[in-house]
Amino acid sequence: MSGMVFCRGCGKEVHSSALVCPNCGAMQNTGIGKKNKIAAALLALFLGSFGLHKFYLNRIGQGILYLVFCWTFIPALVALVEAIIYLCTSDEEFARRYG
Repeated sequence: MSGMVFCRGCGKEVHSSALVCPNCGAMQNTGIGKKNKIAAALLALFLGSFGLHKFYLNRIGQGILYLVFCWTFIPALVALVEAIIYLCTSDEEFARRYG
């Protein structure tokens, strides 16, 4: 049996199966399309020079930019920093940004 949860947008109680808050219209966490920060960090660490972590996080334009400039090794350095940032970011903040 599902219970009540708090809205991500306005903080009012909504049913846990609600996709959208009836009060403010904010999308609720459905678990569909939820990205894993460990997976993103590993992709950035090992295949970040090709931008695979950006494609995983639905940042297609940035992923293409990484692919275009992968021969310069600049995307590899940026991806290393991004992997560290992903791992140091809290789960809530990561879900807010990329979820």
